[in-house]
Amino acid sequence: MAPTAVDLNREYATSVEAESNAPFNKAARKSSIAAALGLSPDTKIHYNSAVPILYEDALKEKGTTISSTGALIAFSGSKTGRSPKDKRIVAEESSVHDVWWGPVNKKVDGQTWKISRSRAIDYLRTREKVYIIDAFAGWDPRYRFKVRIVCARAYHALFMKNMLIKPTEEELKHFGEPDFTIWNAGQFPANVFTKGMSSATSVELNFKAMEMVILGTEYAGEMKKGVLTLMFYLMPIKHNILTLHSSANIGIQNGDVTMFFGLSGTGKTTLSADPNRKLIGDDEHCWSDHGIFNIEGGCYAKCIDLSETNEPEIFNAIRFGSVLENVVYDPVTRVVDYTNPSLTANTRCAYPIEYIPSAKIPCTVDTHPSNIILLTCDARGVLPPVSKLTRSQVMYHFISGYTSKMSGTEVGVTEPEATFSACYGQPFLVLHPMRYAQQLADKMAEHHADAWLLNTGWTGKSFTKGGKRCPLKYTRAILDAIHSGELAKVEYESYPTFGLQVPKSCPGVPSEILNPSRNWALGTKDFENEVTNLAQLFVENFEKYASSCTDEVIAAGPAL
Repeated sequence: MAPTAVDLNREYATSVEAESNAPFNKAARKSSIAAALGLSPDTKIHYNSAVPILYEDALKEKGTTISSTGALIAFSGSKTGRSPKDKRIVAEESSVHDVWWGPVNKKVDGQTWKISRSRAIDYLRTREKVYIIDAFAGWDPRYRFKVRIVCARAYHALFMKNMLIKPTEEELKHFGEPDFTIWNAGQFPANVFTKGMSSATSVELNFKAMEMVILGTEYAGEMKKGVLTLMFYLMPIKHNILTLHSSANIGIQNGDVTMFFGLSGTGKTTLSADPNRKLIGDDEHCWSDHGIFNIEGGCYAKCIDLSETNEPEIFNAIRFGSVLENVVYDPVTRVVDYTNPSLTANTRCAYPIEYIPSAKIPCTVDTHPSNIILLTCDARGVLPPVSKLTRSQVMYHFISGYTSKMSGTEVGVTEPEATFSACYGQPFLVLHPMRYAQQLADKMAEHHADAWLLNTGWTGKSFTKGGKRCPLKYTRAILDAIHSGELAKVEYESYPTFGLQVPKSCPGVPSEILNPSRNWALGTKDFENEVTNLAQLFVENFEKYASSCTDEVIAAGPAL
């Protein structure tokens, strides 16, 4: 019978206590973990290995190499994006009544969990080398928790070494038992004949056991998002803290905090990496009574069409220690071609947050946000580049979470698709979206935060009609005007159907860009049809939430 989480850690925890008054002995820790896992004496355990050691081992993996800038180039196999249809949560007594069950969170029973977990651990026991990463999630020491990664690929170990918060030598010495363990046996398939399996891929979380099992996918992002999913459950339930799929930064001069909400591909990472502001984090945050803290110790940036001119901080972070995923490169020079999507449009780089010169470390602030930015990437070219939102509109658009899902972010997505993702992070939500939306509204009201809807998508025409994405320089100019307070002072006009307040001018942005009704190049009828079609999608999507919303929130949506 496979050991439980407590069994697996009891032996090494005892040894840690014995070491507490002595210098940290990594060899003893590795030996203790190996015994607890039931690994063969011949198995080589790499415990919190240094980056060069992980490089050496990763380079023995198929297709792995080093880029011209020193980053590790790795490949995630056939899965180059997340597999949300294969994500499952164990239906157990401690959490079953809190989980938002349905298409996002699929139930799996305890027996299936035992089979998957045993299958993953048995596979790891057959490996010549096993990699263990012990680190933290959550920069605020009042709320952080200990995470353990157990995997068989050096690339996966380096990825999570970058994405989690590195413990100091003293913290590692007293690490003790992890609060959450990820068993990554992604090279090994799930048993398709097991009850509840839909494919050879399975990503399963058990909130009672505080463990996660990965089978049948080597995409490293599953580990990162597994931690986020856990935070979406733990923080609201245990601490009444709001977990958000967001980036955040803070002004160098005024100390004002801005939070950016949005799905992958909408610009969270790009827009938060601002040389004039300190980066708190690029993807995952918690909003507590004290302020904002980053969940992660690294950044996970999309690399498609990356350039030093447009995104210098991200471009220059891709160096020794970083992990590039699924990129195309010159076989002679090892220079990466960021414009080439032939493997996937979801090319990524994972790097420590300290690789961003403007990062604020530690990544936590006892300051509440002044501005809330809801990001969308509208492939229809209908939504304005920027709109100022009322409190009711914030709730409506946060619950709606509209964007165009970008190619490569998930398996099977090859071009932008209109989608609604509650709270701009529906695949990672555990509780009902209204619980998060109410928390957000309450915190915004308490701390008097302004809110804006930014569209980083298409202008002039829709994607299908050959339109172009709003230039990054204009989006940055809009943000600069928000942060300086200038945008709040200009004259606004009402945008029909959606009822949004659109500025008539913005410093550094051509006025004709700001209102889609004057920017479309295909004629009034085409534009009106697109507006009506999108508005109808909003209304239909919101019907499943309307019974739990006030009349004011419902009225904040499009009027047909």
